[in-house]
Amino acid sequence: MARRAVTISQATSAVSAALVMLLVLAPIAAVALRAGAAGGAFAAGFGPADRAALEFTVVQAALSALLSAALAVPVARALARRQFRGRGALVLLMGAPFILPVIVAVMGLLSIFGQGGGLNGVLSALGLPRLQIYGLHGVVLAHVFFNLPLATRLLLQGWDAIPQERFRLVASLGMGSREVFRVLEWPMLKERLPAVLLVIFLICLSSFAVALTLGGGPAATTLELAIYQAFHLEFDLVRAALLALVQLALVLVVGAVALRFGRAAGFGAGRGAVRRRWDADARLLRGQDALVLSLAAAFIALPLAAVALRGAGQVLGLPASVWSAALTSVALALGSTVLCMAAALALAASRGRWAEMIGLLGLAISPLVLGAGLFLLVAPYASPQALALPVTMLVNALMALPFALRIITPEYARAEADYGRLAEALGLRGLARLRYMIWPQIRGSLGFAAGLAAALSMGDLGVIALFADGETATLPLQVYRLMGAYRMETAAGAALLLVVLSFGLFALFDWGGRRNAQA
Repeated sequence: MARRAVTISQATSAVSAALVMLLVLAPIAAVALRAGAAGGAFAAGFGPADRAALEFTVVQAALSALLSAALAVPVARALARRQFRGRGALVLLMGAPFILPVIVAVMGLLSIFGQGGGLNGVLSALGLPRLQIYGLHGVVLAHVFFNLPLATRLLLQGWDAIPQERFRLVASLGMGSREVFRVLEWPMLKERLPAVLLVIFLICLSSFAVALTLGGGPAATTLELAIYQAFHLEFDLVRAALLALVQLALVLVVGAVALRFGRAAGFGAGRGAVRRRWDADARLLRGQDALVLSLAAAFIALPLAAVALRGAGQVLGLPASVWSAALTSVALALGSTVLCMAAALALAASRGRWAEMIGLLGLAISPLVLGAGLFLLVAPYASPQALALPVTMLVNALMALPFALRIITPEYARAEADYGRLAEALGLRGLARLRYMIWPQIRGSLGFAAGLAAALSMGDLGVIALFADGETATLPLQVYRLMGAYRMETAAGAALLLVVLSFGLFALFDWGGRRNAQA
């Protein structure tokens, strides 16, 4: 019976992995074959513009990942060792920037850091040089805004995984803040940071809207922008396929390196009690944590407030087409979340790093190439417009899978390491094992992952733009159409509605997961 249970679990993981690989690789093959022979793309070679795009992509992604992770460490540490009123709301706020539709968030950043933004107004009043947001530093700033909260939440999970008993032990030994960092916190960071850096690097690697709006010209072109230009401006499928394969290879290489250096800290199991940090009672440390959290909250909240103020007066007067698109987006988000969570749990149960590598393929492929390839695959057999919503649901689940895996897999592995032998001794297998052993340990992480998947699906403007006809629209596509029709005030109201729904779904799943959770 035990062998059969293991076989079923491995079969489920293998099927999920095969489906993910098929969904990623088949569109690339379709684009390459439609362009001619697959070898023709490689024969064309890289031109100077392509090499410049590759260099800029790597540089901005590396800088964004390093800055986001480095700044997230003190923020997550401050949240981990402080209990205060409003802490839950601040933790929830940390999820807001990443789930914002990119174009809406860029509008908020421009309101604060742009040429006519509030920060430049203050600098001018003080007689200081104005801040230039366009170019490499603008792209990095926007990526840090998006990814600092994500890195903070991922690292905060690491701090929550250190049992309370370890902190009580180091306190009884008279260890101060520096010793606690060296003995407990640094081993955890060595385990978590490579994966956090990897996820953020991959997000920034496929940057499109940020580079398009803040790049500042041809010198700041990413691979994703180059793929867009090859499709949209030149319809050069050979070049687009080559760039997509280069991006895929880059992601796989970086993923293999990061996973190679990630190691489990191995703290063992604890009671999961509310944590008290005896090493952080000093007044200087309390002031330091308060300053760090205040600056992080201001950096995140000010652009969000700018978005809210711009569209607040328009929401109630939105046309019926916008509300219909909103219902469509919510249904798509819920469906893609179910698919994403099922795939993530199946891959996490494999307990193999190959599953994480396969899950990362969702970030490795350009959404533009994925959409074009699926269009070519579907067109001979059915109307792509008729399948716009199911295909969009499937693609959104795939795009959210890397994040869900990165959130769920460490907690799943920790639950198996801490309680797996006990579960085997009690004969817990299959659904009973999931219900009584795995679920109580991972429900907080699962809720966070589900909220993230739902919000990302709500804000996606990718495949639906290629497949949809005039009768079909999601809320992001409707916002795009309103902007194209120069109905900017209505578009601002629809964008605010999109933010509220995205954040509402995220908060609902995240709160449901953390409610009465053990960790």
